[in-house]
Amino acid sequence: MTTRAVVLARGLGTRMREPDPGAPLSREQHRAADAGLKAMMPVNGRPFLDYVLGSLAEAGLRDVALVVAPDHEMLRQHLAAAAPARLQVSFAVQETPLGTADAVLAAETWTQGEPFLVMNADNLYPVAALRALAALDQPGFLAFDADDLVRTSNIPAGRVRAFALAVVDEDGYLASIVEKPAEVPPEGESHETSSPRVASPFSRKQTYVSMNCWGFDARIFQACRDVPKSTRGEFELPEAVALAVARGMRIKAVPANGPVLDLSRRADAADVARRLAGIVSWP
Repeated sequence: MTTRAVVLARGLGTRMREPDPGAPLSREQHRAADAGLKAMMPVNGRPFLDYVLGSLAEAGLRDVALVVAPDHEMLRQHLAAAAPARLQVSFAVQETPLGTADAVLAAETWTQGEPFLVMNADNLYPVAALRALAALDQPGFLAFDADDLVRTSNIPAGRVRAFALAVVDEDGYLASIVEKPAEVPPEGESHETSSPRVASPFSRKQTYVSMNCWGFDARIFQACRDVPKSTRGEFELPEAVALAVARGMRIKAVPANGPVLDLSRRADAADVARRLAGIVSWP
């Protein structure tokens, strides 16, 4: 079982920065939203990051690297004032926001060649799913059912359709992944991606939603270095994963049930707070 996790907290928070007059935010929440600091968004009096770290501690993880911007003083001060009791937290600086594959590279030295998990800082994953992924003796990823995510999470169907689609073969391994597909293709039909770097053989294989929660070993770093920029001008982790798979890396699917709480927009804050009311898991 790996005890290491890399949490991607470097993003610019573009969607969180977007004004939303209908989102009922406190003054402190407005301040975090304006800065794009999703991890520091107060939820029931605690930064969302505390819940993320708490779930990792509950799942048995012990060493965490936060991938952050060069200016991450607010995060550092918070963790210095409320040091996690069950986790050793380090910082890995991503100098420029060049995408999620580049963010993973920022933590390469920290991993020390050991297996590790990777996840978003603005998603709260189920503890049982994290524990199952960490227990694998090989690379893997959490594979979610789209209908279950809509039913159990705070994620509307329209947003789920924009998440990466992962195709799993008959042996339970990742066959291909498509980042931000335009639509989910009907069962049995093919779906050609605009990027020739990502195969998409949607046929008799099972399709899942990837919520960017992975278990990797050191082989992923070379793929992150070699992957070209996407059409969005970033080095995308799903495309690096596709490259690693094309080179022979086998990534096991771990079927997972929600809820996954998503705090990527201002309007998410109220529902996330309602769902986490009474939760007292501390890292």
